[in-house]
Amino acid sequence: MLLALPGVAVFAIFYYLPLLGNVIAFKDYQPFIGILGSDWVGLSNFSILFDGDPAFLNALRNTLIITFLQLLFTFPAPIALALLMNSLVSERFKRVVQSVLYLPHFLSWVVVVAIFQHVLGFGGPLEQLMSALGGPHPEIIGNPDFFKPLLILQDIWKNCGWGTILFLAALAGIDQNLYEAAEVDGAGRWRQLLHITLPGIRPVIILILILRIGDLLSVGFEQIVLQQPAVGAHASEVLDTYVYNNGIVGGEWGVSAAVGLVKGVIGVVLVLAANKLAHLFGEAGIYQGADK
Repeated sequence: MLLALPGVAVFAIFYYLPLLGNVIAFKDYQPFIGILGSDWVGLSNFSILFDGDPAFLNALRNTLIITFLQLLFTFPAPIALALLMNSLVSERFKRVVQSVLYLPHFLSWVVVVAIFQHVLGFGGPLEQLMSALGGPHPEIIGNPDFFKPLLILQDIWKNCGWGTILFLAALAGIDQNLYEAAEVDGAGRWRQLLHITLPGIRPVIILILILRIGDLLSVGFEQIVLQQPAVGAHASEVLDTYVYNNGIVGGEWGVSAAVGLVKGVIGVVLVLAANKLAHLFGEAGIYQGADK
C-alpha cells in the first residue's frame, strides 16, 4: 500500500483535483478575478451545443469522421501486426523487428510531422521518385482532402508497433497444445487463426476496444494542431482544438470548458455502455459488476 501511494498521489493531484475546475463551464470565467469572483451563468455556456454554431458543428463532424477512420484502420493495425510478428520463426529476427517497430512510438509528434512533411512534401523523396518515373507529384502536405488519411497514416506509423505489446503477450499465453491438436485434426493455418488464435486474444481485443471507445472524441490534439495552419480550420478543427482555439487563444473559457465537460461525460457513458455490452456477450470487459 505504501508503494502505491506515489501513484495514487499523482492521480489525485493531476487528474482528480483538476476536475473541480469544471465549474468554469457554469461561470463567465475571467482569469484576472478567478473562479470564485466570476459570475455564475448556469447552462448558458452549453447553448453553443444546441444552437447549431457552425464552428462547433464543423469540429464535431471532423471529430466523428476521424474517429470512424481510426476505428476502421488504426485499431485493427496492431492486431494484424502482432499476428504477423507472432508467425516469425526466428526469435532473434523477431526481437529485431519488434525493436524497429517500437522506435517511432518514442518520437514526439513534432518529429513525426516533420518527417512526413519532408518525405511527402515538395522536394522530398516522393516527389523525386515521381519525377524520375515521369508521373505527377500528388499534393499531399497542405491539401485538405488528404489531411484525414494522412492523420491515420501518421498514427499507424507512430503507434502501431507499440500497440502490439499487449496482443503479443496475449498470443504468448495461448496453449500451444491447441495448435498441435489442430494440426493432428488437419486444420490449416487459417482455421487455426480463426478458431484458436483470435478467440484466444478476444478478451484483450475487447478490453482495448472498450478503452478506445472512451476516447472516441479525443483524436489527437498535438498531431492536429501542428498541421492545422497548413490545411485550415475547416478540414482540421476537432473538439480538442476547438476547446484550445476558443479557450486558450480566444478567451472563451466558459464555453470551451462546457464543450470539454460534455466530451468527458460522453466518454464515461460510452465506456460504461460498452462494458455492459461486453458482459452481455459473456466477456469480462474492464471491470466486473457486483453480480459477478
